[in-house]
Amino acid sequence: MATTLIHTLRRRWLSIGLLALLAVGLPVGCAQLEQKERELVFRIEPGTASWFHGLPAGVKDMTLSVPEFGDSQSIHAWWWPARKANAPTLLYLHGSRWNLTGQLFRIEQLHAMGFAVLAIDYRGFGESRGDLPSERTLYEDAEIAWQRLTELQPDPAKRFIYGHSLGGAVAVNLADSLGRDRHTPPLAGLIIESTFTNLADAATAVAAEYTSLPVRWLLSQKFDSLSKIGDIKVPVLIAHGTGDRYVPARFSESLYQAANQPKRLLLIDGGNHNNSMRTGSREYREAIRTLFSQQTIGKG
Repeated sequence: MATTLIHTLRRRWLSIGLLALLAVGLPVGCAQLEQKERELVFRIEPGTASWFHGLPAGVKDMTLSVPEFGDSQSIHAWWWPARKANAPTLLYLHGSRWNLTGQLFRIEQLHAMGFAVLAIDYRGFGESRGDLPSERTLYEDAEIAWQRLTELQPDPAKRFIYGHSLGGAVAVNLADSLGRDRHTPPLAGLIIESTFTNLADAATAVAAEYTSLPVRWLLSQKFDSLSKIGDIKVPVLIAHGTGDRYVPARFSESLYQAANQPKRLLLIDGGNHNNSMRTGSREYREAIRTLFSQQTIGKG
């Protein structure tokens, strides 16, 4: 019974149906295959998460846009200033399935550490308008949100990026692009949690016990953090729960090996895919304070 439940949960993280549909559908047009793949990778849950009970006081709704969006697209965001003026400010990038209403518990923990937080829903998630997301549109949305964050926090030494799960790949891509061709990147640090090396590795790990299909050859969405993290020029904190049944912690260990110093790998004993920040809250706060030399973090 327990084994069956674990297998079911893992399939929910990255649908094994993706593999079967791609394999059976190979004769079908590439556009249709990519559409189905994206549906199964992002697995967007419509509406409000059942555990969401409203926004805390002080959180402001925002709408981000660029002229290219026209009237049919927009990015919905939450802006939650810190209690202290000019606090470290963090861009929160979530993973697949749940929109911002399913992320509040983690955003609250980051805010309690002393961060001001700008959190976004990618186009197609939650109240953000747009078609089915893709790897490309997630990267675009993160860049647009970053531009807004630089207005909210003008000091590069107080700007951070945080990404959870699939959002970790978006965060790595953003940090890499911001530091490209610049002697001094316009941010102070990167935090990624419960994430993977690339989507093909994650899909292969989940699918290995179910199929021998060449999974990595069938995916058009790459989310390849391993090839980028070595080019990032700011301190990197990589956190992962040792009890994560969705994404094995060994992926974070590989990312850590590829990253440049200064860096920190924080393995939370017994933490799962979603609760590592809470389970290892003391270690998490201390790692942030020491790695990023931000003494205000963690003091609320």
